[in-house]
Amino acid sequence: MSNKSIHLILFPLSLFLFGAAGLFAAKPNVIFFAVDDMNDWSEPLGSTMAKTPNLDRLAEMGVTFTNAHTAGIYCAPSRAAIFTGRYASTTGCYSDHVYFYDHPEYRPLQVAFKEGGYGVYGTGKLFHHPAGGVDLRGWDEFYVRTQTQKQSGWPMDGWEHGAPLPDAYPSSKFNQINPKWAGKPFMEGGPIPNEKEQSITDTIRTNWACDVLEKSHDKPFFLALGLYAPHFPNYAPQRFFDMYPIESIRRPEWKDDDIDDLPEPVRKKFAARRKGIHDKLLELEIVESTLQAYLASISYADSLLGQVLDTLEDSPHADNTIIVFWSDHGYGHGEKGNWGKHTLWQRTSNVPFLWAGPGIKVGAKTEYTATLIDMYPTLASMCNLTEDPEHDGQSLASVLKNPSQGGSRSVLLPHDHPGSYAIINRDWRYIYYKDGTEELYDLKTDFHEWNNLAGNIEYAGIKKELKAQAPETFAPEATSKKTLKMVTDGDSFRWISK
Repeated sequence: MSNKSIHLILFPLSLFLFGAAGLFAAKPNVIFFAVDDMNDWSEPLGSTMAKTPNLDRLAEMGVTFTNAHTAGIYCAPSRAAIFTGRYASTTGCYSDHVYFYDHPEYRPLQVAFKEGGYGVYGTGKLFHHPAGGVDLRGWDEFYVRTQTQKQSGWPMDGWEHGAPLPDAYPSSKFNQINPKWAGKPFMEGGPIPNEKEQSITDTIRTNWACDVLEKSHDKPFFLALGLYAPHFPNYAPQRFFDMYPIESIRRPEWKDDDIDDLPEPVRKKFAARRKGIHDKLLELEIVESTLQAYLASISYADSLLGQVLDTLEDSPHADNTIIVFWSDHGYGHGEKGNWGKHTLWQRTSNVPFLWAGPGIKVGAKTEYTATLIDMYPTLASMCNLTEDPEHDGQSLASVLKNPSQGGSRSVLLPHDHPGSYAIINRDWRYIYYKDGTEELYDLKTDFHEWNNLAGNIEYAGIKKELKAQAPETFAPEATSKKTLKMVTDGDSFRWISK
């Protein structure tokens, strides 16, 4: 047989391999698994506070970033940064801003997947949860539980619309006796009867996501699942509370005079916060029960991750699916007297960030500094999506393939207003406030950030070097939601100026 004959026989086969079916094989599916307010209290990040067997399982499947950081100090700015691939210093979305009102020209992540030939499915808290926060562009289906939600701006609250509540409500003594917080979710937590687990919002959304996974797909898919857990209120099935007997709960490492070396405005703010929350929890003797509820919520979220992993493993998509697990930011539990987020410190910024799937090293950890806005360019690279040259992040594809590669990188964490920020790398955290005050922490020797070195002349050079890595300019704040009005029209909504 001649070479010409061989080519004629192989050519149709090459068309099949590299045609539509081949493109499908070349483009991996993606499971985009988000949790809310989960800090670094898990074994993959070196902690034994929370029991997370499924997060441990995912870590064994891929790469864990031990030095990954949020892009915003609470839900709204973090999620706007993630879906646009841009810091608030670029978008102006420092707070509860609607990025798609000010920047309709941006191609959010789900639109990039849609334009890349993917089936695009989503549910849960992916964007900020209040009505009008979901960017509805690009989704083939975005699941919500009730038609009322669709007609009222698609709110993503986890404990509304008939979701089960603890038998005692409010469940926390902090909320029971404090008029300011009575009936509100902050600091609230308690067990849901086990028999009601299938009625909990996060369970319902996970079941829907697993139904999508079990189906056959004629093109690659992007499946985004956003859990509300472990965000307050920390409600979880009783069985997860049973995993943490009160007598077994240990407190985080606190330092009584931890705020004494902070800049005066910051010190005053957190002294007042400590008095109003931290000291009240101690007075009521409910620190351990508050921690128990948070840990139970983490383990509940972990069980839902396990359900997704089990479903993927039993599906036809197991060998060609990337999984990325992330939390929108961390959460403080008494460190510097702070219970919550909204800070530029370690407890707020450090997040679980795990990847697994084709092209990703198995069972590895890396200290390479990452930020959540790296997800957009990384997925664009690995899934052959159209690149956006204006992204502030960078692709982590080479790190996922070779996690042991060296190199130092600094990432930005903007505050909730222009001009204040943190610069973070493997060794240092430098915080600059727009009033000119500063903080500096040597992370090699001071993981808890107990010793502010900013006033020490010895570190002037380090501060200068880190400050030089901040943006030269910060975008002005985007349009305030206070000046906008949400208008609904059937199952859709839009924002207009008042």
